[in-house]
Amino acid sequence: MNVVEKIKQKAKQNNRTVVLAEGTEERTVKAADIISHEGIAKIVLLGDENEVKQVAAKVQADISKVKIINPQKSDLLEGYIAEFIEIRKKKGISREEAASLMVNPLYFGAMMVYKGAADGMVAGARNTTGDVLRPALQIIKTAPGISVVSGAFLMVTPKKEYGMDGVLLFADCAVTPNPTAEQLAEIAYASAKTAKALLGMEPKIGMLSFSTKGSASHELVDKVIKATKLAKEAHPELEIDGEFQLDAAIVPKVGKSKAPGSKVAGMVNVLVFPDLQSGNIGYKLVQRLGDAEAIGPVLQGMAKPVNDLSRGCSVEDIVNTCAMTCCQDLG
Repeated sequence: MNVVEKIKQKAKQNNRTVVLAEGTEERTVKAADIISHEGIAKIVLLGDENEVKQVAAKVQADISKVKIINPQKSDLLEGYIAEFIEIRKKKGISREEAASLMVNPLYFGAMMVYKGAADGMVAGARNTTGDVLRPALQIIKTAPGISVVSGAFLMVTPKKEYGMDGVLLFADCAVTPNPTAEQLAEIAYASAKTAKALLGMEPKIGMLSFSTKGSASHELVDKVIKATKLAKEAHPELEIDGEFQLDAAIVPKVGKSKAPGSKVAGMVNVLVFPDLQSGNIGYKLVQRLGDAEAIGPVLQGMAKPVNDLSRGCSVEDIVNTCAMTCCQDLG
């Protein structure tokens, strides 16, 4: 059973509800058919019911097991407007503004997750990352003790000697361009939770740099050293160490040589990159030159699961993202 199938199997066991905010988007409707009939999740599509059904007929999707909600006509709308006004009262939002936003499926879907009407939300086939994250951050917010959202990829490489039988988690590869040391420590913790939730992995976290244990001196290295210290202090239960060069993190022989005494060096399965440039470049290098499968991104750090799709996503991508959403911690 490959990694994706393991995640799908866990999702089926969790039996959760996922709201797909872009309910009239063709790939999303096709995915809803597959997800609902395979039993990966219970699906809610947001949109006008007639329009959703027209799209389903066009793409030959069976959505008989899918719930359709039109935010503009839902019995939940008035309560959600009132709740949103309460959440945003410090911003001085008017009822008219709240009502205008809440009929937007991205806001309505985020409120469904916040209120427990759904366990998670997936969107982005038609909307930008900013459009998806904005309502999620306004309504659901980040998890306690977390100030930053990050994006992780599961990297499945044929090199079975690395990570957990060839599986590693890379972060942040998708969201925060230049995290502070404090944010980097938070990303390390969030990444550990993701590794456990999706794969049952016992995370061994390496904080990456171009230096290993003081081999180079620079302010960029100092940031990683500080982040490692903060993460260890905040989460002493985690196996985390750094700063590591990549080879010292994942190659046992190099780890022993460059970081003797470290319990993590050479055995890292969760790689925390110092910034978005290195993370994004790193995962794509491994994907393209190392013949690895990149699964994700999965957004981490939210109080409840919300995941963003690429606008170029496939139906399979949507199905897999929904499965991962069903495996994340519910907060």
